[in-house]
Amino acid sequence: MLAVEELLKRYCSPETAEILMIHGKMVAGKALSACAAVNADSETRRLVIEAAYLHDIGVCKVDAPDIACHGQEPYIRHGVLGRELLDAEGLPLHALICERHTGVGLTINDISSQNLPLPQRDMTPETLAERIICYADLFFSKNPDRLEKEKSVEKIRKSLAKFDDDKVAIFEAWQREFGE
Repeated sequence: MLAVEELLKRYCSPETAEILMIHGKMVAGKALSACAAVNADSETRRLVIEAAYLHDIGVCKVDAPDIACHGQEPYIRHGVLGRELLDAEGLPLHALICERHTGVGLTINDISSQNLPLPQRDMTPETLAERIICYADLFFSKNPDRLEKEKSVEKIRKSLAKFDDDKVAIFEAWQREFGE
């Protein structure tokens, strides 16, 4: 298995790496339950476990002092920044998961209508592993005070509803798919 902790420590401060390891552990647990629900093969399970720890590696380049990140980039860019880092590490599948895990994914319309500082391309999860990480990540915060506290389904729905009903529908479809 990939040395995820080593990669996190290479790019992140020790405090951020620790936050991401705990967050990753929580996301991995939820993601493995989703894998079991769909009888994911061993290769998908391995990728999902590794990606659970690495999907937020791009936060090391953003300005998010509450998680010990003092970069120059806006937080919304952490997915594309993580993709760049993991592509450079020769991990293209992990890199795509980084880019596509925000919310339930970002469409070109989302990016343009919200004037987000992101490339004009579709960033919605396509593969099973991408959907699983995106889904599992919705349940956990990187807030150091709530790292191990799972969000309720209702809280996730309310958060997604701020964007549009289609986002809630995607989440609900994933709940059915992953046996929740």
